[in-house]
Amino acid sequence: MEIKKRFWQILIGVIGLSLFFIIPISLIETGGEKPHNEETNHNKTDKKFNATALIFDHIGDAYSWHLFTKNGKHVAVPLPIIVYSNSTGLNVFLSSKLEHGHHYNGFYIAQEGEYEGKIVESSGNVHNNHGITAEITEQESHSETAVTRPIDFSITKNVFEMFLSAFLLLWIFISVGRSYKKRGVTSAPKGLQGFIEPIILFVRDDIARPNIGEHKYQKFMPYLLTVFFFIWVNNLMGLIPFFPFGSNVTGNIAVTLVLAAFTMLITNFSGNKNYWKHIFATPGVPVPLRIIMIPVELIGVISKPFALMIRLFANITAGHIIILSLVSMIFIFKSIYIAPVSIAMGLFMSMLELLVAALQAYVFTLLSALFIGLAVEEGHH
Repeated sequence: MEIKKRFWQILIGVIGLSLFFIIPISLIETGGEKPHNEETNHNKTDKKFNATALIFDHIGDAYSWHLFTKNGKHVAVPLPIIVYSNSTGLNVFLSSKLEHGHHYNGFYIAQEGEYEGKIVESSGNVHNNHGITAEITEQESHSETAVTRPIDFSITKNVFEMFLSAFLLLWIFISVGRSYKKRGVTSAPKGLQGFIEPIILFVRDDIARPNIGEHKYQKFMPYLLTVFFFIWVNNLMGLIPFFPFGSNVTGNIAVTLVLAAFTMLITNFSGNKNYWKHIFATPGVPVPLRIIMIPVELIGVISKPFALMIRLFANITAGHIIILSLVSMIFIFKSIYIAPVSIAMGLFMSMLELLVAALQAYVFTLLSALFIGLAVEEGHH
């Protein structure tokens, strides 16, 4: 009975929090009160709601953290712009100096259609003045049309949230480590330690040991735990729709590329003689056929981490797009009667995304352990 009571308390709490977040966001997006007469309607420009722009603005990276729009004005938290130019050296300033198309020391946020060495007309596709649809660009002083791309080290939304998740994970594991030192490994875990320990044991006993082997899994545990908690925490933070959360970190293919590259490097540098023998001299295969098999096996070395990269990126991005599309239905149909259906479906998808957040961390970690296990597996005689 106690477990059932707790379940309903958690469910009601999740529904209440979701409604608390979704309804204010919907009210903010309407842009305030409607005009009271037709004359006002004619005087104001009828701006059609662009769901595509809203969705891509959310899932994309940005140089500033947009909070809300009120009376046509964007309220955002500026982030540091750090660029190195061949002509002016290192430049550090806030992104607020580049808002609304402004230039600062020759730098500006380029719109779509601008490329290095020349400026062409914008293609008219969706872009965000605050976003990285196009990058920081420097105007050449000797020409009105020539532009260059400086080396960009800016702290964007995704970078800021990765720093935040890193500090959060450091705090969690340092706290858990101190708890073990204080209580010892034999005493029953309490508090945060009691929540984290079963997850660590799950990664060890259900992911690392079965796939890597009883005698070799321990040295790969730090990486597997790091990648599991990093993906899981960032997925959860991406579902919280207010500053400093809500950034689509694992839905950024550059982030998943780096994670997959780490798995590929660890797999190949850990590969034993048996692993490389199966790639360059597959046992039992005739020598003429090896000429075909070697390129196929080498493609497999790349395709495995490539699948890791695409799977995580596509699943997380799709979840964000679906939720935002459901909320956007209210403004596309311009009817309050669609709101209950839209919010109910959005709530269901949000709760499903809580499961997907953990599931994608599990799948990435599991496949990483499987690839490492294949690389360190001893040959069977």
